[in-house]
Amino acid sequence: MPYQMQFSTLGAPDVLEKREVHVPAPGPGEVLIRQDVVGLNFVDVYHRTGVYPLALPAAPGVEGAGVIEALGPDVTGLTVGQRVAYAGVVGAYADQRILPAWRAIPLPDDLSAEMAGSSLLRGMTAYMLLQKLYPVSAGMQLLVHAGAGGLGSVVTRWAKLLGATVIATVSSDEKAELARAHGADHVIVGRDVDLVRSVEELTDGKGVHLAIDGIGGAMLAKSIACVRPFGMTASVGQVGGVAPPVPLSALRSNALARPSVMAFSTDREAYRPAVEAVFAVMRRGILDRPSRRYALGEAAAAHADLEAGRLVGSAFLVP
Repeated sequence: MPYQMQFSTLGAPDVLEKREVHVPAPGPGEVLIRQDVVGLNFVDVYHRTGVYPLALPAAPGVEGAGVIEALGPDVTGLTVGQRVAYAGVVGAYADQRILPAWRAIPLPDDLSAEMAGSSLLRGMTAYMLLQKLYPVSAGMQLLVHAGAGGLGSVVTRWAKLLGATVIATVSSDEKAELARAHGADHVIVGRDVDLVRSVEELTDGKGVHLAIDGIGGAMLAKSIACVRPFGMTASVGQVGGVAPPVPLSALRSNALARPSVMAFSTDREAYRPAVEAVFAVMRRGILDRPSRRYALGEAAAAHADLEAGRLVGSAFLVP
């Protein structure tokens, strides 16, 4: 019997429970896939805790990879038995699921399901930030928080590929070594340092062109202060808490954006080029190979490890 890992109430990881579900035949424009890999992302935690509300009961998870088992009417360009990957569709914590056919992108033979199914969303986020939101080019300077983390490492490598200089922040000397290994040119260690002054010193007082802030909380105001005129701060997370309101005067002459990869992935014209761009940089080693795997039934343990910062790089669940 098909199953999902669902939650009916908001709360700690143990609200996730295995439940049998009925999976219907795919309708027009849909495909049924058997999932081999389900990605693990912090947005799954935000859904489970209600930061980004879902109608309950719900299954978290927004990316995966698997094999097509059935095609709905009028679906073309895909075949039963074909390997595919997708991102941006909630409900991935399942052994089988229905997807809009346009979301299922054929997986090239030289890429593994583990790699694509665990890193596609993170790669699309980096693509959105560096290619669409604020196109990065050679000579630009970036501030990337959590430079040793999953998104931070991908953004750093991709930015270096584009010729940018990356200033990364990390919480420990151990993570500083990881950030340098990912290509960071400068690493600022510790959350209590004077971030703005450190960035000023590293940029000759000019500030960075783009700051990518996945911390939130009180850090967002500091990130904004590190950006040069006509630069941008991208707020992409809030692991440090919800940021207080930002007065317009704090922006001076730069911009503040809160881009959502989930919203970006709903654009059918942008979705496929973004996925194909991520596949291309996967081949160049820009994305980390997964460092940890869990059985799908161990989703609660995976969430606990994710929230506690015990994971380095990407991880995935196996139905």
